[in-house]
Amino acid sequence: MNVDIIFKIAAVGILIAVINQVLVKAGRDEIAMMTTLAGIVVVLLMVINMINQLFNSVKSIFRFY
Repeated sequence: MNVDIIFKIAAVGILIAVINQVLVKAGRDEIAMMTTLAGIVVVLLMVINMINQLFNSVKSIFRFY
C-alpha cells in the first residue's frame, strides 16, 4: 500500500478542520458545514478510486473479464 495516500487524506482532514474552525469563529456555521461536507466528498472520492484499483487488480489476477 502506498503511504502517500494516507498523508493526502490526513492533509485534507487537517485543512478542512482549520477552515471549519475559522468559519465557526467567524459566525459562518452554514458555510463551515458545507466545507466539511466537501472535504468528506473529496476523501470518499479518493477512497473510491483506491477500491476501483483494488477490484481491477483482483480482476487481472484471477483473469476475470
